[in-house]
Amino acid sequence: MVRVLVVHDAALLRTALVQLLRSADGFEVSSVPSRGDGPEDHDLPSDVCVVDGDCLRGPEDAGGAWFWDRCGARLIVLGTSQRPGVLRRAFDAGALGFVDKNSPSQQLIDACHTVAKGERFLDERLTVALLEASRMPLTTRELNVVCLAAQGAPIAEIATCLHLSRGTVRNYMASAIRKLGARNRVDAIRIVQSAGWT
Repeated sequence: MVRVLVVHDAALLRTALVQLLRSADGFEVSSVPSRGDGPEDHDLPSDVCVVDGDCLRGPEDAGGAWFWDRCGARLIVLGTSQRPGVLRRAFDAGALGFVDKNSPSQQLIDACHTVAKGERFLDERLTVALLEASRMPLTTRELNVVCLAAQGAPIAEIATCLHLSRGTVRNYMASAIRKLGARNRVDAIRIVQSAGWT
């Protein structure tokens, strides 16, 4: 019996995923929202976690660290090719399974069985997106500048936070806008967020 924990913030979708997995043989399924309602939610036994990619953060994120503590690499990330940054962060953090949200239900069932054995499962629909994610055009510093700008921080605050001069922050922002093919700062933020790089 494979114990599966479904993690999704949308209650309706979480319930649907639980029912789907319970309809297959060999699964004992429980569920919880990504932040959980209490510490007991994080103590549900599981061999595999099925996590919506939009809920998942890396193991360094305090709010999401419990996923990694619970299952380690035995995570199955539900994602889409339109958000390659989400897939890349999960891959870099060591997740073993990747299933496209638009896949047939059998893909998720197969992924649970495969990942429970400690093997990698990669939905072919996400292969190209994962490869594209490795070509993220921004440097770490440029991405940091865009992320802080997305939070509403002005140039002076970004400079203080990153221990840079204001001119250097402006240069990083201009470089990010150019590399992304964005029209301006707001468009650069939109592109980065849409791709899931933040």
